Amino acid sequence: MPKPANLEGYLGDVGFDPLGVSNYVPMDYLREAELKHGRICMLAWTGWVAVDTGMRVLPVPTGWEGLDVKSAHDVLVTDAAGGGPNGPLGQLFIWISLAEMASWIGLSQMLQGSGRAPGDFGFGVEFLPKDPAKAEEMKLKELKNGRLAMLAFSGVVTQAVLYDKGFPYL
Repeated sequence: MPKPANLEGYLGDVGFDPLGVSNYVPMDYLREAELKHGRICMLAWTGWVAVDTGMRVLPVPTGWEGLDVKSAHDVLVTDAAGGGPNGPLGQLFIWISLAEMASWIGLSQMLQGSGRAPGDFGFGVEFLPKDPAKAEEMKLKELKNGRLAMLAFSGVVTQAVLYDKGFPYL
C-alpha cells in the first residue's frame, strides 16, 4: 500500500494508515487523540491489574467489599446502598466531561495554528529533557508505550472476561 503523505514528518510515523483516515482528518487532531487514548490506557491497565491483584484504597466503602474488576462497574454506577443511579461513576463522568470541554479550547486553537503541540496541555511543568534529541526520544517512547497500552488494556479485559481468571490471566 502507498505511504500516506499526511504522515510525513510526524514522530512515530511508520507509514501505517490503511484506511486513509489522515486524508480526511487533520493529523494534529489524530495525534492528540492517539496520545490521549494511550495515556488513558496506560493508567487503565495499571488500575485494572492493581485492583485485580487485591490492592485497595482504604477504607473501602460499605458495599464495595469483595468487588472484582469485572463486577465493579455495575456496582459503582448505581448507589450501593439504595440501588439507584447515583453511584460515583456518574460524578466521574461529569468531571471527565468538564475536562474534555476545557481541553477542546486548546485543541481548537491548535487546529487553527496556535503552535501548540498535540498532547501538550500547557500545565507549566516541563517533564522533557532540555536536549532536543533526548526530548524527541522521550516523546517517541511515550507514543510507543501508549500504542502498546491500548493493545494491552484490550487484551487484559478480554482475557479477564473470557477466562474468568485474575492476574496473570493464565
